[in-house]
Amino acid sequence: MPFPALRIGNLTARIPVVQGGMGVGISLSGLASAVANQGGIGVIAGAMIGMKEPDVAKDPLTANLRALRTEILKARQMTDGIIGVNLMVALTTFSQMVRTAIESKADIIFSGAGLPLDMPRHLLQMCEEKKEEFKTKLVPIVSSARAATVIAKKWVTHFGYTPDAFVVEGPKAGGHLGFKPEELHDPSHALEVLVPQVVDAVKPMEDKCGRAVPVIAAGGVYSGADIMKFLELGASGVQMGTRFVATHECDADERFKQSYLAARPEDVTIIKSPVGMPGRALENEFIQESRAGNKKPFKCIFHCVKTCEQEKTPYCIAQALINAMRGNLERGFAFCGANVARVNAIISVRELMDSLQKEFDEAKNSFSKSVQNVQSMLGRVAGMQ
Repeated sequence: MPFPALRIGNLTARIPVVQGGMGVGISLSGLASAVANQGGIGVIAGAMIGMKEPDVAKDPLTANLRALRTEILKARQMTDGIIGVNLMVALTTFSQMVRTAIESKADIIFSGAGLPLDMPRHLLQMCEEKKEEFKTKLVPIVSSARAATVIAKKWVTHFGYTPDAFVVEGPKAGGHLGFKPEELHDPSHALEVLVPQVVDAVKPMEDKCGRAVPVIAAGGVYSGADIMKFLELGASGVQMGTRFVATHECDADERFKQSYLAARPEDVTIIKSPVGMPGRALENEFIQESRAGNKKPFKCIFHCVKTCEQEKTPYCIAQALINAMRGNLERGFAFCGANVARVNAIISVRELMDSLQKEFDEAKNSFSKSVQNVQSMLGRVAGMQ
């Protein structure tokens, strides 16, 4: 049984899987195009995308905008599929990055790490300035139904624009998390609870705008059975990050990928990130030293995130993640999802998608048999009365 398609406006993904945007070089055009070629939605992450540009230290804004344009163009040359961009609201260059992504004809902008309350303004302004219709879809990433409602109300009131979809990200996600530390293990914040709440919050929006506003479940989604579970809970698709790191096409260094293969459940830890959010990562000596207060002197040259408390933090988050992406994990660390210890092989994106389809089919068949057994039992009980 094939996956149900994920439709966001006029875009149709044959496989309802969004590859999570993993910043600082983990998901660039290589991974995004491979996912898009398999029928999913490939996503280029904008955070410190210009790290390989020669002028990134002198002029990070120009370097990041140039790199974003380049990566979108490279992805377009490798696929006819759907290419999205992930842009964190907390980026100091957020507005410029949004405009560049739209101008470069990205299919979708996914935006979290803050509420993207003014994102439609850029789309509408660009259509007016360029006398051209831009069709980039705008998709907020939220951690609650309340956040989804707040964003939608602001967008409709000020811009006459309803979000094209929502990603609801639960506390098992990798990287920076939109929860307080004490909420991460609270059952009331589990993704299984959040998805139906956001689906319910979206229904009035759909009624008012007269179109579907799909909800995409993210954070700890690992298998085809998980995909089936969240589709049954009302989601139209899922977002997955950790699984795509462990692919040949992932843009990170091989040593970064190998850290996932070596990970044990006890290696997964929650850090207090310099950007003011909790983050999920793989424990290592670098993290242990920072917890011990061993400050690593640095001069902030990137100014990448508005909320970074550089005077209080023992290290530069951008530099640590750049080092990790390049495989220098002794001078950085790897962000990861809660299920990273389940990763046991580096495979191709095609093999991953095929395995998800197989697991989805098995879960679907098992569910159907369970329903049939229950119906049969009820029929026998009715016949005995």
